[in-house]
Amino acid sequence: MRFDVVTIFPEYLAVLDVSLLGRARREGLVDVHVHDLRDFTFDRHRTVDDTPYGGGAGMVMKPEPWALALEHVAAQGPVSPAPAESSSAEPGDRPVLLVPTPSGERFTQRFARELAGREHVAIACGRYEGIDERVFGWAEELFEVRLVSLGDYVLNGGEVAALAMIEAVGRLVPGVVGNPASLVEESHEDGLLEYPVYTKPADWRGRAVPPVLLSGDHGKVAAWRRAQQKERTRERRPDLWAAYGSEA
Repeated sequence: MRFDVVTIFPEYLAVLDVSLLGRARREGLVDVHVHDLRDFTFDRHRTVDDTPYGGGAGMVMKPEPWALALEHVAAQGPVSPAPAESSSAEPGDRPVLLVPTPSGERFTQRFARELAGREHVAIACGRYEGIDERVFGWAEELFEVRLVSLGDYVLNGGEVAALAMIEAVGRLVPGVVGNPASLVEESHEDGLLEYPVYTKPADWRGRAVPPVLLSGDHGKVAAWRRAQQKERTRERRPDLWAAYGSEA
């Protein structure tokens, strides 16, 4: 699986060389390429932003550097982009372009699983007040464009979101996580949060592990864990609990 990230801070993505993702890159399971948006400018100041039409605070990222960068990215990936005139092409025929923005759709575990089945995912890391809106419509010629949000808060740029999404998707690629079974029982995999976990010693500073986990009865352990998932989800994430109830 290939990721391409376009940013004005390529050094921000250096942490992808460590931990499981770093090993996956070295083993060829996940391919990550980082592109400096300023490499697609032509003035001596390498300008990527300008003042917004209509006035207001902040700067807006210029469309032309983004167009050149995304054309370059689309040409690099394992999937051939659909021709510009082929508006009827299936979304799966094009690479996915993720644009982190507070105004995007929520990035979820289900979304991550969907992306893990794709060959090529690009991420456009905006800064300042964002990217010129026209870029998104234009990019539909080359990509399946998805504007996404990690949550209801604002970051300084898309790099943090890019790191989170690459890790969330990359760890689902076969071979990246050593024990595939560990992916099945995590939070959000079935609409519930994960159950609490414990390790040795059985009694620590006066706090004991729940007796059922020491019983050796796998059926009782499974039932306890399921009950804990439901209780934790109901208490901590009533929105997930409501959705879980509606799908049950």
